[in-house]
Amino acid sequence: MLEINTQAPEFCLPNQDDIEICLRDLMGKWIVLYFYPKDSTPGCTTEACEFSEAAPDFSELDAIIIGVSADSTKKHRNFIEKQELNITLLSDEETNMMQLYGVWQLKKNYGKEYMGIVRTTLIIDPNGVIKALWKSVKVKGHVEIVKEELARVQSLFAI
Repeated sequence: MLEINTQAPEFCLPNQDDIEICLRDLMGKWIVLYFYPKDSTPGCTTEACEFSEAAPDFSELDAIIIGVSADSTKKHRNFIEKQELNITLLSDEETNMMQLYGVWQLKKNYGKEYMGIVRTTLIIDPNGVIKALWKSVKVKGHVEIVKEELARVQSLFAI
């Protein structure tokens, strides 16, 4: 699993418009990277809508928001259109990035075991270093916590 103050693993994945987005292309920006289980499910919709609503606040903090799930780019487009989202969603259908980031894990539900995405959020600094990490995220109030932590780590980054 990832740790704070370590380099974020490189990735290249297609976004909702089938345009490849790579970590190296985002250097110089603050990144809020969040992993979520599935488009158009209650918790994931709430999280995406709250990040989308807060996007202007994150933009003022010079940060971009990127969500990642195993859904296809087509499902992402439909999700963005239906919910009127203004954030970038990456498609990791092969789960390679999620495995690299340690968020593709064995889960249990009603006695059944299966591989799935553990809801996780990271803040990555302009040099590609992980500055904050939340594992097994609870959606309620999470976006506000991330925004406050981003402002805090940025104030330390400037020193």
